[in-house]
Order: sequence, then C-alpha cells, then structure tokens
Amino acid sequence: MRDVAVIGIGLTKFGELWDQSFRQLTAEAGSKAILDSGVGGKDIDAMYVGSMSSGRFVGQEHVGALVADASGFSHLHIPSTRVEGACASGSLALREGYLSIASGVNDVVVIGGIEKMNDVGGSAATETLATAADQEWEAFFGVTFPGLYAMIAKRHMHEFKTTREDLARVAVKNHHNGTMNPFAQYQKEISIDTALNATPVAEPLGLMDCSPVTDGAAAVVLCAADRIGDFSGKPVKIIGSGQASDTLSLHGRRDITTLDASVHAGKMAYKQAHLKPSDINLAEVHDCFTIAEICAIEDLGFVKKGEGGKAVENKITTIDGSLPVNTSGGLKSKGHPVGATGVAQIVEITKQLRGEADKRQIKDARIGLAHNVGGSGATCVVNILEGM
Repeated sequence: MRDVAVIGIGLTKFGELWDQSFRQLTAEAGSKAILDSGVGGKDIDAMYVGSMSSGRFVGQEHVGALVADASGFSHLHIPSTRVEGACASGSLALREGYLSIASGVNDVVVIGGIEKMNDVGGSAATETLATAADQEWEAFFGVTFPGLYAMIAKRHMHEFKTTREDLARVAVKNHHNGTMNPFAQYQKEISIDTALNATPVAEPLGLMDCSPVTDGAAAVVLCAADRIGDFSGKPVKIIGSGQASDTLSLHGRRDITTLDASVHAGKMAYKQAHLKPSDINLAEVHDCFTIAEICAIEDLGFVKKGEGGKAVENKITTIDGSLPVNTSGGLKSKGHPVGATGVAQIVEITKQLRGEADKRQIKDARIGLAHNVGGSGATCVVNILEGM
C-alpha cells in the first residue's frame, strides 16, 4: 500500500447558518481545502462526500454530483461518490478516499463532509437522527439517541461509580476548548453548576451533556505521498486507519458501556501505525454526549476501563493534560453537523500537527488520533495522523 497524506484542509463556521445553503457550505469548505493544497481541478482523480441524511434535512439527494457541481468541477467529469454511515459518514468518506490512493487507483482525492440540520424543526431533526438507530427495535418504541446514551451513562455509573459531576466536567472542558476555536458553534465557557442544573433531557443527561443541532461543512485533500512535492500544501501523513461495526441495536451488545466497534477500529489503526495508545499526543473523539467521550477514551486504551469519568478531574484529557482530548471543542462545543463531523476532526488534527491551532495549540504535537462513531456505536472509524 502507498503512503497517503493530507495536503489541504477547509472548514466553514459551524452553527445555525440560516443565510447559507447546503450548496454554499459545500463550495466554501471545498474551495478552502483546494486552495490550501495547491492542487488544480485537473489534478483531482475523485471526490468522496460524507452526508448522513441530506434528503430528510434539506430534501436533497444525489449529493455526490451536487458537490462536484457546486465545487465548479462538473465540466471535468470527476467521479464523485456520496458515502453514508450515520454520524460516521465523514470519516467513512475519508477512509474510502484514503484506500483508493493507498491501493494505487487514485493519486489526488478531495474528501467532503456536509450537513445542514437546522432547516427542519427540532422534532424533525430528532426523528431524522433516530434513523441511525434500529428502527424496528428502538425507534419504533420511541427511543431516541439521548435515551440510548442515557442508558449507557446509567450503566457506566452503576458499574464504575461515574457521577453526574464527571459528565459535567467533560462539557466544561470542551466548552473551554471551544472558546479558542473561531469555527465553533459555541464559544462560551460554562460552569459545573450550569451543566448540572441544565434542562433535563434523558436521565442522567441534561442539555449540557448533549451535542447541538448544527449546520456546517468540512473538506480535506488527500494525496499519494510520492506526489506531495507536486503541490504546495503542507502535508500530514495518515499512518493508520481502522473501521469496525457492531450490532445496530444497543440491546444486542455484549456490554453497553464498551463500544466494541471503537475497540476494534482502534486496534486496527494502532496495528497499521505500529503504535500503542501511549504514543498518541492528542485525540479528537466522538463526544455526541458527554458519556460518549468517557467511553471513547476507555475503548481506545487511553485510560483503564472504568477510569474515564475521572480523566478531566485528573487533568489527563484537559488541553494542558497528558493527552488533550477534543482541543477543537469537540462535538459538544464545536458542533455536530453529522456528515461533516469526521472530516472536521481531521481538519483539527491536521492543524495541530502543522502547528496552526493558535491559542489551543498543543506543544510538540506529532501524532494525533481521530475517532468517529455512527449511531450508538454500530459503526466506528479511527484514523491516526503524523506530522511530516
């Protein structure tokens, strides 16, 4: 397999973007990434686009062709493919593009992630997100994702004595990081008391434990490592990539406090990169709910099982800790436009490894990990990047 590098990155502001269309967001992120990379339209061999549910959110299917058109490349007839894996759609698109280059089929690929979620009401957004759960065994009975992750949280609290304060500290940490990210949806500090006293959503989760409904797009340009000298983009190498699946329904799992797909995707990526968890300098993990970050750092081997709840209090995952997690603000503060989330994680890791993360820059960051989950853990993709 050939080595592959990220040579260009682009990101829109995340938030409630009422004055920008799906097409405009796609074009903005894509043009930024292409300009950053130094590639021209004729250099691009393929495009892969992550989008979970554009048909329900904005009434637009056939997203692959739309993205090529919106990017100004329709006249070049570049093959453009839409990839869907619920909230992991963006990282799946990236992995497909990565594999196409590593295999020798393509040399230069543009990866996009896009979702515009606020054009429908809150209940419609909740129903749309619930399509990533098991419709027959979960959604039909009224279970939504806050409910599913609340079950995970309750079980984790029962087995490992995790507390609501532990959950709140994750939210406080990620909102703090978000204040230093100009692209984040929320750039405001919150307190432990604010998180603990927030509107209840699904016991034990409150509003501050939940990621928001978000509009936004992200894009990266991938290139075969032996061709990076042809372009001006500053490269960051992808050294490990793993993907795994699990049961769609939560009740079918071996243990609901462990996302086995995360465990297996992580092991696959570590093996390819010839690394272990202690070699990672920073990570972007899928904190759709605060309990999800706690489970992720356990599943990826950063802390022992059951000790994830104390990681913020023990200054492990804080921005000045031994393993900073979600320096971007994470899904909780940066926002979670589901199809774009996995690509946006790669943008953040790339910025950190380039030394371009400004106030949230991690000193001497060399190796970063991105972890993106679909649904309640039925799909997981883990990518490991190294600065060059």
